[in-house]
Amino acid sequence: MTTTKLVSYHRVSTSKQGSSGLGLEAQQASIEGYRNRIGASLVASFTEVESGKNNERPELLKALHHAQVTGSILVIAKLDRLSRNAAFLLTLRDSGVKFVAADMPEANNLTVGIMALVAQEEREAISRRTKEALQAAKARGTKLGNPNGAAALLKAGKGNAAGVGAVKAKAEDYAKQMRPVIEHLQAQGKTSLGALAEALNGGGYRTPRGGSWHKTSVGNLLGRLALAA
Repeated sequence: MTTTKLVSYHRVSTSKQGSSGLGLEAQQASIEGYRNRIGASLVASFTEVESGKNNERPELLKALHHAQVTGSILVIAKLDRLSRNAAFLLTLRDSGVKFVAADMPEANNLTVGIMALVAQEEREAISRRTKEALQAAKARGTKLGNPNGAAALLKAGKGNAAGVGAVKAKAEDYAKQMRPVIEHLQAQGKTSLGALAEALNGGGYRTPRGGSWHKTSVGNLLGRLALAA
């Protein structure tokens, strides 16, 4: 009898919670309880430490990749805790990887798809309300934007080198994380930019900014990997 293999994915919202185990231990206990109930084996575990507003999830991508190449099921502790994050839900739904939530084992791709649509609608509603409030304020004569105008922007730009360096370092780190994914796809014969972009999108992988892959973004990724090599 073949034992079911699981890859676990946990998420804590701050580095403080990640280092202290706050929230993480409860997720681990929930997943362990589920693993014991079905008699499965845990082959790998990934933990994301991030802000809830951050759509970039490198650990999720690694977890999905590991589950895909090992034929495992991705297991998370609580789907309802992440049900308002459209980026997470869409990545999970489109990855093609089997998954289960310990708190909602009956959930499937249809359930996640509906949750993603609701989450996206909520985000759009918030955006609409924000724009309407700004328009109303403008109509009342309230001045919007930076009160110091272009001068403040120019001053801020002088110290922007550190920010550019941080963005570059983040892109390079992301490229390293994506290296095994690219090598796996290339080994399957997907060597052109178009084929790689299609495979990455089909697998639920996202660009460093959380968007879809195109030939240009794939080319940029391959360029970073070539420089790193």
